[in-house]
Amino acid sequence: MISADDLIALVRNYNPKTNEALIHAAYDYGREMHEGQFRRSGEPYFTHPVAVAAILTEQRLDDATIVTALLHDTIEDTKSTFSQISDRFGEEVAVLVDGVTKLTNLQLNSTETKQAENFRKLFMAMSRDLRVILVKLADRLHNMRTIKAMRPEKQVQKARETMDIYAPLAGRMGMQWMRDELEDLAFRVLNPDGRASIIRRFITLQRETGDVIQKITGDMRFELDKAGIEAEVFGRAKKPYSIWRKMQEKEMGFSRLSDIYGFRIITDTEADCYGVLGVIHQRWRAVPGRFKDYISQPKSNGYRSIHTTVSGRDGKRVEVQIRTRQMHDVAETGVAAHWSYRDGVRSENPFAVDPAKWISSLTEQFQDDEDHEDFLEAVKLEMYSDQVFCFTPKGDVIKLPRGGTPLDFAYAIHTRIGHACVGAKVDGLRVPLWTRLKNGQSVDIITADGQAPQATWLDIAITGKAKTSIRRALREQDRERFVRLGRELARAAFEHVGRKAKDKVLETAARNLRLDGAETLLARLGSAELTTRAVVEAVYPDLVTEDGEEIDRKRAVIGLEKGQSFRRAPCCQPLPGERIIGITFRGQGVVVHTIDCEKLAEYEDQPERWLDLHWSEGKHPAAYAVTLEVTMSNDAGVLGRVCTLIGGHKANITDLEFIDRKPDFYRLHVNVELRDAEHLHSLITALEAESDVAAVARLREVTPIAARAEAN
Repeated sequence: MISADDLIALVRNYNPKTNEALIHAAYDYGREMHEGQFRRSGEPYFTHPVAVAAILTEQRLDDATIVTALLHDTIEDTKSTFSQISDRFGEEVAVLVDGVTKLTNLQLNSTETKQAENFRKLFMAMSRDLRVILVKLADRLHNMRTIKAMRPEKQVQKARETMDIYAPLAGRMGMQWMRDELEDLAFRVLNPDGRASIIRRFITLQRETGDVIQKITGDMRFELDKAGIEAEVFGRAKKPYSIWRKMQEKEMGFSRLSDIYGFRIITDTEADCYGVLGVIHQRWRAVPGRFKDYISQPKSNGYRSIHTTVSGRDGKRVEVQIRTRQMHDVAETGVAAHWSYRDGVRSENPFAVDPAKWISSLTEQFQDDEDHEDFLEAVKLEMYSDQVFCFTPKGDVIKLPRGGTPLDFAYAIHTRIGHACVGAKVDGLRVPLWTRLKNGQSVDIITADGQAPQATWLDIAITGKAKTSIRRALREQDRERFVRLGRELARAAFEHVGRKAKDKVLETAARNLRLDGAETLLARLGSAELTTRAVVEAVYPDLVTEDGEEIDRKRAVIGLEKGQSFRRAPCCQPLPGERIIGITFRGQGVVVHTIDCEKLAEYEDQPERWLDLHWSEGKHPAAYAVTLEVTMSNDAGVLGRVCTLIGGHKANITDLEFIDRKPDFYRLHVNVELRDAEHLHSLITALEAESDVAAVARLREVTPIAARAEAN
């Protein structure tokens, strides 16, 4: 474990004015608080916070961040409190430690909606002080370096979380070295055989061709010396995971990959960068489409560099990055360069990005009222994206992720332009909206009055802003359609009980259901968030619940033992009049199936659970849900007529779900409440006689709509 004096020496290397007493006090306090705690490897636990602090010294970070690293687990894992840390080390450090603690408690690998909510919290914490995520990234890096001490299943969980969340986040912040190492450490856990295979191929290749990196580095230095340009040249083989990803994306084997080597040239001035580019392109052939100038068009995280790919020795492709020393400092530490110290003062690097502006640019398109899932998808898209730069007809630059389309370009200009987009011209030629844009292209968006976003656009757009804007517009369009559908459903439902769905009646129902008006009630009814039974019952409860001549549903099945309850199986939805069998479930009563239900085969070897049942004789209420699959014309008024027809047969529509939409026909699942099998036969016959109905069938399988209906 690094001693306090050694850690202070690391800080003093870049910050001679460091507060040595503060760091020493934090070191002693952290060691005292973690006394008696051990890691799974058997080492004292405090070795971990010290290692995290050491990682952060490599980025030349300020004293507050180093102290936070030493104390980052004290609130969570020891008896230390926020107020104690605030009193001893100041409120700034206490707030940072508390922020790291809250991030540690977020379960970012969850597959539930909670993941999206926690992701939003992650970005909220970043927006308050980005140093919180810098400490968390260093914490994750050290944990991944020592992951072998964890249980195998825990290793996989942490590695997947690292690959999905922390590695791309580090890359997005401009800390590419950390992203590369995190990905490689996670790859070692998730696919050890794949990683070992790539390393073996590297060893074989080096044995066959010699040290290619040294040879190409020598060639580049020779050419630069000949041109009189002072520069440093560094070469490296790309990380195993980077090569593996290229193999998967390009669907080719290792032997066919050519650009597995990368070279970096560091110059003194920006002018020298372009001079180096000229020398490289004169000596080696440039690969078309592989040139990016991030000096004239920097990334949002401050990254500046020229990227080009050339054919080097023996036709091997090599990637070359050219930048100045100041650009290199930002490229190594990314957004963290804002806090970097040199000679006791914060480094005045002209390319360092203001963290507040960076996090604002990353999340500006997301609003508080957006769905958590939309936010999660959009942020992940932003984190994984590389950038291309395109131009408007006036010469303004628009930044897009790699693979961006004219539709993304339109929304990047303005949401109004995106909504009205009907086409695009790229470099003067008309192209489809799904065209993938390339660096340097000029894009002219064609708009038209009356145009509105379409659902298919969600498959075309790739940026978070475009997808979010399209979804919001579609929701507004859907609301109008759901209100119209809800009005038809309400009219049929109230006619079914001999009443009319007048405005006053709907307002009363909305008030009783604690909704903010009749339109909201109709929208929820049309979108199947509310059942017609609930709406009618909110105004006329007696008409729904009272009918003395009908058989009580609790006594509808004969053959049950005393005290046994039953429920209809959603797979076959048995109706009175059909032969039925009961399957007993301990503590859950009896599930009733039709005698021809395929699910019964699962219980053939358990005859003791079978009950011979039959329906009670008499009039049953129209309260047994059955799902119909209806295919009908996509014409005005057809759906309303079908709903009216169902209501006219004294069947109540309780749910409706569109399954497939086409320009001429659409297919939907309709949940209707019926009395018995004869009632079902009568309704299907009537629907089949309707000229605009192409097909009607009873759905005899488990579906979400059926399960919801049975649960209600």
